[in-house]
Amino acid sequence: MALSGLSILKTNMYRQFRLFLFLGSILHIHNQGFSQLTSRKVLTDEEIVNEEVTKEIDEVFKSNEFLKKKNKKFKDVSGTMTVDIGIVQNGKVSSFFKVDSDIKNIDFINFMSEYILEHKFNFKLQKQQRYKIRYTATF
Repeated sequence: MALSGLSILKTNMYRQFRLFLFLGSILHIHNQGFSQLTSRKVLTDEEIVNEEVTKEIDEVFKSNEFLKKKNKKFKDVSGTMTVDIGIVQNGKVSSFFKVDSDIKNIDFINFMSEYILEHKFNFKLQKQQRYKIRYTATF
């Protein structure tokens, strides 16, 4: 009787060990996939940074989220605005400076500034690298 109890114990331990290995491999695969999703490319060339910033900001201004917020408070605002956008190493926007604008609504300009300053780009820069990108938006 003791021998069969021992074999049952070994069988249960073997099943638990297999389950442990299976769950461990699933967790490992999940973590690898997650790190690939969250890792952002590091850009080094200023022209490529400029292209990426322009592409992402174009997408932001065409997004449903942005259009919904803009149309809620500033439905009648239209025109062109040229701004300098500063980007730092981790892809965050460090500065927003209005260079020129035929839009005179100060509240809208402040709204734009706050909206862009909250944006984080899908890329990183090299250590201690900063770029200032000029962007023109038409609303």
